[in-house]
Amino acid sequence: MSVQDDLTSVQRCLDDLARSVSRLEQQIGPGLEMRRVRTDADHLRESVALLKEAAPGLTTLRRPDLVSIPDTPYDTSLWTDSDDEGLGARDRRAP
Repeated sequence: MSVQDDLTSVQRCLDDLARSVSRLEQQIGPGLEMRRVRTDADHLRESVALLKEAAPGLTTLRRPDLVSIPDTPYDTSLWTDSDDEGLGARDRRAP
């Protein structure tokens, strides 16, 4: 199943949720809790709509190329003028 198919499926489920929330609101009546549920459902629908707009870039996800790290030790000259973390430079005193 592609990303586009999954997003369409989620969109359908959220549409069902919105209809269910409307029916529930008719039975229970408006109130703070119902407003929060309706707002949360609307936010989800907006978020999925944004994902659908960005989906063409999502369908071509590519794994990054692996970089092999050799087992041989690094050249010690790489660290000749480096600082020891928390201690400062080798030829100076720490404050």
